[in-house]
Amino acid sequence: MQTKQTILCINAGSSSLKFALYRLGNKAESLLAEGAAERIGLAGGYFWMHGAHNETIADIQDDFPDHRAAVRTAFSVLERIALPSPAAVGHRIVHGGAQFTEPVIIDALILNKLRGLVSFAPLHMPAEIRCIEAVAERFPKLPQAACFDTAFHRRMPELTKRFPLPRKLWNEGVQRYGFHGLSDEYIMQTVKTETKSRIIIAHLGNGASLSAVKDGRPLDTTMGFTPAGGFMMGTRCGDIDPGVLLYLMENKGYDVTQIDDLVNRRSGLLGVSGISPDMKMLLENSASAPNAKLAVDMFCYQLVKHIGALAAALGGLDLLVFTGGIGERAAAVRKQVCQNLRFLGIRLDNEHNKIHAEIISMPDSPCKVMVIPTNEDLMIARHTYKLIC
Repeated sequence: MQTKQTILCINAGSSSLKFALYRLGNKAESLLAEGAAERIGLAGGYFWMHGAHNETIADIQDDFPDHRAAVRTAFSVLERIALPSPAAVGHRIVHGGAQFTEPVIIDALILNKLRGLVSFAPLHMPAEIRCIEAVAERFPKLPQAACFDTAFHRRMPELTKRFPLPRKLWNEGVQRYGFHGLSDEYIMQTVKTETKSRIIIAHLGNGASLSAVKDGRPLDTTMGFTPAGGFMMGTRCGDIDPGVLLYLMENKGYDVTQIDDLVNRRSGLLGVSGISPDMKMLLENSASAPNAKLAVDMFCYQLVKHIGALAAALGGLDLLVFTGGIGERAAAVRKQVCQNLRFLGIRLDNEHNKIHAEIISMPDSPCKVMVIPTNEDLMIARHTYKLIC
């Protein structure tokens, strides 16, 4: 018989902290509470927590100087309400480098190795490490697990993980890692009853990537060494001619900080539209703002192009899954993309697409198309539960 356990999942961003409390066991999974601390390290901080039925548990206006303060607030609120204390804490770790291929229980050695990976993801890793330390300070004996966003893709073949660079750099860890792996894992577990062997998962949000899976094994993905790679996103440019960056450094005086700001924060949908990185806003303004329409069209075009490339690598396509904020809610994007993928046998059911149905392809469509809401927190809870039970 399975043992019921309560798992706290923590997902730290550079200036935010999201968390969810789950109860797992006896083949059941239930959300007990979820919330977030926002604007960490900035003025005007905000903390909220909702219960299993979306009822408000906490609504706090306060400044959080760092992630430790946010973690302390989360634990304080959880202790005040009649919810079971967590048996373990699972953390989303954005980058596992070449060495971490599966979730692990965190000890002093693992934590030291995580510190050694900060240069791979300097925007996210420091905050994630601070959250681990904050939990350990408050509850030294509470088990903590590291769940890596890159782990899912570590089973890709060397053929697709390698960049065409000298082997010395490959040996030093400069290779394609891929991200959104926890989301991809959740999707694969959700469609496990599918007999389809060639699957593309389109995780579309402010950050976006495609992953190709063949016979249950990851084959390729669009993001690379960092989450900046692939096709255009909310504020990231995706893949770009390296010569453009050399030109900007040599002729425009850009330094590393300016390049980082350009490719990660000022490009993508925001850069092209000049309006917003938010797809919903761009769709609403497409009729009156040509640059908004151009940004949407470029996003859809690049998506079609990359899906086509991955379908070629797979030798065809049996199932296309849309997930993430845009993938789950932007029917217009799904329609535009699918209409341009008819050569792959996709036949869209427009009415089902409009209502975000689970299956949005026609019954006789050779390639099935699904919309599946992702749940990275639940994936973290599942991994953590397996490690402690």
